[in-house]
Amino acid sequence: MSRLSEKLGKDPLLEEERQAKALGVYPYFRAISSDQDAEVLIDNKKVLMFGSNSYLGLTNHPKVKQAGIEAIKKYGTGCAGSPFLNGYMDIHVELEEKLAKFVGKESAIVYSTGFQSNLGALSCVLGRKDYIICDERDHASIVDGRRLSFANIQKFKHNDMASLEEVLMKLPEDAIKLIVVDGVFSMEGDIANLPEIVRLSEKYNANIYVDEAHSLGVLGKEGRGVCNHFGLTDKVDIIVGTFSKSLATIGGFVAADSKTMDFLRHHSRPYIFSASISPAATASVIAALDIIHDEPERLSHLWEITNYSLSAFRSYGFEIGPTETPIIPLYIRDMQKTFAITRELLDNGIFVSPVIPPACPPEETLIRFALMATHSKEQIDRAIEVLVKVFRKYGIIK
Repeated sequence: MSRLSEKLGKDPLLEEERQAKALGVYPYFRAISSDQDAEVLIDNKKVLMFGSNSYLGLTNHPKVKQAGIEAIKKYGTGCAGSPFLNGYMDIHVELEEKLAKFVGKESAIVYSTGFQSNLGALSCVLGRKDYIICDERDHASIVDGRRLSFANIQKFKHNDMASLEEVLMKLPEDAIKLIVVDGVFSMEGDIANLPEIVRLSEKYNANIYVDEAHSLGVLGKEGRGVCNHFGLTDKVDIIVGTFSKSLATIGGFVAADSKTMDFLRHHSRPYIFSASISPAATASVIAALDIIHDEPERLSHLWEITNYSLSAFRSYGFEIGPTETPIIPLYIRDMQKTFAITRELLDNGIFVSPVIPPACPPEETLIRFALMATHSKEQIDRAIEVLVKVFRKYGIIK
């Protein structure tokens, strides 16, 4: 064994992994052998899927799949280069224009992943005399993006506007300041207080950057996101999103005014030095955006079952925090119980995602119950019945 391998093998997280595997409750890398829908196959067993980010249930929509197939026939399977050089196709131009219009900005550029979108934008838009001000629960891609930036980093307490103002009032008045938040927080399911963030940004001469990863397809008119939901798109400088949730495939984008986009096209290293998103993925997003417009009943049903589920969980005494969205955290606050409950739920036909550090503080471990527009109320009732039984068994609810 090499010294490096020996060092890495002593990682505390890997020790917890080994213990969980020894107990038969390790909850990650569960291989699925079917499409990503309300019901999936694991070990040839049907399981209700409540751990997916496919909020509109479009990953297996016939029109999305057909669009991907047709794009492969026309363009092949890859672009063989970055958009900066040889990998920029007319289908990418079409998608960028469609995305800019969808989120209400002048221009957009497409990245290979949602993670790279935050990495690519935050790492280069600010300089050494500038400030990035982040919510402490911002996504890992925002954390890594700000780490690569030369800007000064400030953090405020999660969705706490008094904490944000306390940070802003200490910064130089004439400095460039960028407030960076998730539109919907991926683990807690709560919505950024954008109206108050806008008020504070105007008071302290700051700019705003919103990651719409978990709000596109969920909030706003036709699922245009949290900025649209609050009617504040014009007050937000940079909007970021991903295709791996409601838009049914993989990739991401950044949208803003044309000057900002031109800057990113020529300075964003993850954009310049990564191969372009595949033709199949590009066409799939275009199809998904069309379906969102043509099938508004998907979004309506998603909110119907979201409100139904939130009410049910509260009535049974689950601790779900301030969530208002299809992301429903079921707090357990004990890592070993979180693993054990996740395993027992899967054994009973319910797939959920456990959330432990570093995705949350140690005292806030939870199970993430996520809804899709393809879920029925009957499936939700079946899941909640099992959840109540298991949570009572472990003493989480009465």
